[in-house]
Amino acid sequence: MKKPMKSLPAKRELIVPGEVIVPPALHASFVEVVDLIRKARQRAFQAVNTELIDLYWRVGEYISRKLEAAAWGAGVVDQLADYIARQHPDLKGFTRRNLFRMRQLYETYRGDEKVSPLLRQLSWTHNLMILSRCKLPEEREFYLRLAIQERWAKRELERQLAAALFERVVLSPPIVSPLVTQLQPLALTVFRDTYLLDFLDLPETHSEQELQQALVANLRQFLLELGADFTFVGERFRLQVGGRDFFLDLLFFHRGLNCLVAIELKVDEFQPEHLGKLEFYLEALDRDIRKPHEGPSIGVLLCATKDREVVEYALSRALSPALVAEYQTRLPDKHLLQAKLHEFYELAASAVADTPAPLPVARKSKKGSR
Repeated sequence: MKKPMKSLPAKRELIVPGEVIVPPALHASFVEVVDLIRKARQRAFQAVNTELIDLYWRVGEYISRKLEAAAWGAGVVDQLADYIARQHPDLKGFTRRNLFRMRQLYETYRGDEKVSPLLRQLSWTHNLMILSRCKLPEEREFYLRLAIQERWAKRELERQLAAALFERVVLSPPIVSPLVTQLQPLALTVFRDTYLLDFLDLPETHSEQELQQALVANLRQFLLELGADFTFVGERFRLQVGGRDFFLDLLFFHRGLNCLVAIELKVDEFQPEHLGKLEFYLEALDRDIRKPHEGPSIGVLLCATKDREVVEYALSRALSPALVAEYQTRLPDKHLLQAKLHEFYELAASAVADTPAPLPVARKSKKGSR
C-alpha cells in the first residue's frame, strides 16, 4: 500500500528585507506625499540658511562699524570671540577667524543691491569659498549666480573654481551658428566653449569609442559639467533614414531650451567637414524624433582641439543650429588664464579710454523761432 504523499507547504511570497510592498494603485499617492515632505524640508532648510546668513551679515556690519569708528581695536574682536566661547559655549561658529569673515562679507557686498540678495540663497561654506577665491566683483557674481542656478554642491563649486571657469567663459565665449541665436537667444548662457572632463581619467591618446564609453560611465559628472537642465536620452542613438541606420554619439534634452541636444564626439582637431554629418543628424532628429511642442534640435561638436577662426568661418553660413566646443581632460593652468584675463581687461579699458567722445548734436530751433 502506497503511503499518501505529504502536501507541500504553500509557496510564500519572497520579500526582500527592508523593502515595502506597495499596491500599484497607491504608489503614485505615496510618492506625492513623500514629495510634499521633501519640499517642506527643503523650504525649512532654506529658511534656516537665510536667517543664518542674515545674522552673519548683521554681526559683520556691527563689527565693521565699530572698527571704522575707531570705537574698537582689532584686539576687541579677539575678546569678543573669547567671551562668546566662554560665556555661551552653545553658540558655535563665532571664532575670531569667523567674526572677521563676517566683517569681510559685509564690507565686500555692502551697497551692492544686485548681488547681496544672492548670498542668502547659498550656504555659509559656499559664500566663504567664493569670497576667499574670487578677486573681482564680476567674478564673485558669476559664481554666486551659477552656484544657485546649477545647484552646485560644495565639491562641484570647488572644482569649478579650480578649473577657472570664469576666466574660460570670459576669454572664450561660445561660437555658435546664426540660427542658434535666432531660435534660442538663451543658448549662449547654456553652452560653453570648453568643457572640462578631468573626471574621465582617459589616457592622452584615446579613441572616440573610449571617450563615449567613459562619458556614459561617468554620466552624473558629465551632466554636472553640462548644466542642471540637461537630461540624458541615449548613447549611439539610432536614426533610420532611407533604409539605413545611423548612430548619433550622445543625445540629450535641455528642459530650459525645450529641445533635443545632439553631441558628436571628435578626438582630433575640428574640421569644417564635420559639420555636414552633424547637420544631417539634426535634420533626422527634427523630422522623425522631435515632438510637436519642442524647439528645433541643437547640435554640439565636442572636439579635442579647435582653431577659433576656422570654427567661426565654418559656422558663419551653417544652415542648422550648431556650435563647436572643445573638451579638456586636464585642469587648465589657472595662473596663466588669470594673466590673460588681466591683459583682456587692460585692453578693454584702453579701448574705452581711446574712444573719442561723441560730438554734441545741435538742437533744432523750434518752428517759428527767430
